[in-house]
Parts: sequence; structure tokens; C-alpha cells
Amino acid sequence: MITADQIIALLRLTPHPKEGGYFIETYRSPETISEKRLPSRYRGMRPFGTAIYYLLTPETFSAMHRLNSDEIFHFYLGDPVEMLQLWPDGSGKVLILGSDILSGMQPQVIVPKGVWQGARVLKNGRFALLGTTVSPGFEFADYKSGRRDDLIKSYSQFRDLITALTKH
Repeated sequence: MITADQIIALLRLTPHPKEGGYFIETYRSPETISEKRLPSRYRGMRPFGTAIYYLLTPETFSAMHRLNSDEIFHFYLGDPVEMLQLWPDGSGKVLILGSDILSGMQPQVIVPKGVWQGARVLKNGRFALLGTTVSPGFEFADYKSGRRDDLIKSYSQFRDLITALTKH
């Protein structure tokens, strides 16, 4: 049975510098969109799209953050992942990414721009290999980290999960 360490080595994953987990960018469109053609929330040019492999282990989590672009998560293999999404209107939801679609798991999840998101492998899981696709393409300038106290103040009904998915 494959291990997280084997996946990290085979796919050449490295620690994500902001979010947690392990990743590697697998695609960056060679074509770009100029800043003047993009909504005002963007600064500078953006590739049409980007894609990454993303691995979570029990020791890691995807820290609460939001992006300026829509992000599509793809579940590839491993154990189910619990994702928290917090919406600008004050609502939120918990989704499970995984392969057991008969029990309600989703192999693909959309995170619209501006929605706070964080994720972790479900309890007793060993790892989860995911992928994400972002359009317009991802740039670190579009990444905003969530602060625990601010998120709990706005989404108190998700206090425990926000605490688990934030570093501070």
C-alpha cells in the first residue's frame, strides 16, 4: 500500500509555504490575461489557469484562506478530507471530499472566489492526494490567510473547526 512519503518523493512535492500540506505546480498556462482585462481585484497579469497536486497528512492541514479566483478541488486517492467553506453572507458548510459518492462524498468540490476555505484529512486517515485547478491562474499575491479570532467572530457556529484549521 502506497504511503504519503512515497507520494511526496514520486511527485516531488514540497511543503506549501503558506497553507500547509505538500504541493507541486503541475501546470501554468503559457498564455496570460492582461491586468486591464481582469476584474479590479487582480494586480498584474495572470495565466489563464494553473493546477497543482496537493497532499494532506494527519500532521498537516490546509489553513483557512481565500483566493481571488475560483478553485476546483479534485480528489485522487487516499482517505476522505473534511473541508470547511465560509461564505461572505455569514453562512458556512462542511463538505467531504472522497471517493465514496454513495455515502455523499464528493470527488470534486468548487470553492468560489472570496470564500474562506480550509481542509484536513478525516480522523484516522493516513493521507489524501488532491489536485486543484485555479482560473485565472494562481499567484501568491491573491492568497489571504484567515485569522482565527476574526473568523470565529464572524462564523462562531464553526468555532471548533476554525480553531483546528488556523495557526493563529
